Amino acid sequence: MASMLEYIKIILQKVSFDRRLFEKELRKAIRMLMPAEVKRLRQWCYDHYATIHLPVLNTCFARISSL
Repeated sequence: MASMLEYIKIILQKVSFDRRLFEKELRKAIRMLMPAEVKRLRQWCYDHYATIHLPVLNTCFARISSL
């Protein structure tokens, strides 16, 4: 069984074509995950989507003070 983090990565990959959907799912994911998982998700997102969704990533992850 896949972890919640792996499941979220799959969802983000599937909605990455649409900025609004990507942002909605990313915000939801950040609320659902534990802080250590959010940190791993943050790194994964920047590695994979910084070229197309950098403003979304910066906005969503800027609100997380512990990262």
